[in-house]
Amino acid sequence: MSAQIIDGKAIAAKVRDRVADGVASIKAAHNYSPGLATVLVGEDPASATYVRSKQKMCENLGIRSIGHHLAADTPQADVQALVASLNSDPEVNGILVQLPLPKHIDEETILNSIDLTKDIDGFHPVNIGRLAMKGRNPLFIPCTPAGCMVLLEEAGVNLRGAEAVIVGRSNIVGLPMAMLLQKADATVTICHSRTKDLREHLQRADIVVAAIGRAEMITGDMLKPGTAVIDVGINRVDDATTKKGYRLVGDVHYESALAVAGAITPVPGGVGPMTIAMLMQNTLRAAEMAVAGRP
Repeated sequence: MSAQIIDGKAIAAKVRDRVADGVASIKAAHNYSPGLATVLVGEDPASATYVRSKQKMCENLGIRSIGHHLAADTPQADVQALVASLNSDPEVNGILVQLPLPKHIDEETILNSIDLTKDIDGFHPVNIGRLAMKGRNPLFIPCTPAGCMVLLEEAGVNLRGAEAVIVGRSNIVGLPMAMLLQKADATVTICHSRTKDLREHLQRADIVVAAIGRAEMITGDMLKPGTAVIDVGINRVDDATTKKGYRLVGDVHYESALAVAGAITPVPGGVGPMTIAMLMQNTLRAAEMAVAGRP
């Protein structure tokens, strides 16, 4: 058996097309362009790359990109002041504070200070709280878990009553992913570094979401035949045969899982493109809320 490959690039392109249409509609109806503000503190190369990719995507979809790059030693009070000014700026619909922040800055305090209606990352505790509660809906859902749900839907995976195992319990992916799958009527198990027998849990899973941050930790022999595998991990492993001297792999050993799974996302080209696409979708939603009362 060879698994259905879930093409994140193609699915993300469909999301981006819908966002571009929505942005064009807002411009035509309200003469208003959605705006996304990014806040980058420090010189972390990976963070800088992520921010540039988000800014480029904004440009491609007609969304205004408002970049703020602060020095690594910027006091926390100054970062909070910047967020406060963006909260009150009607030209800014979404605020994205790129993580991780320098160690002297309290990440939770900064994220909590973002206006709920501009929390396009979906990390505000009120949004997370609403996601966790029955009968409540957050204004925004964290982008990577939201993208994973779209991938499962597009692949035709039946979630209702399914056994879903999430490997990883981060605030960014694992925990909100569990909440979303539970809302979709799946039976959810969260596994982590202290789980005693990961294989036992994986062997009964209809859906596996791997977000543990360990290269190729999950192998095909650990999976139940036919399971749907969403690989969130992205890890560098040395490879002297490549021009860069390394290659990117997921948390799942792709080749062995491909022969067992019913559907699987590749790395790269699976979850990654969806994260930015869902961020753009959240920005559009924030703009739609902002112009709801406009003439």
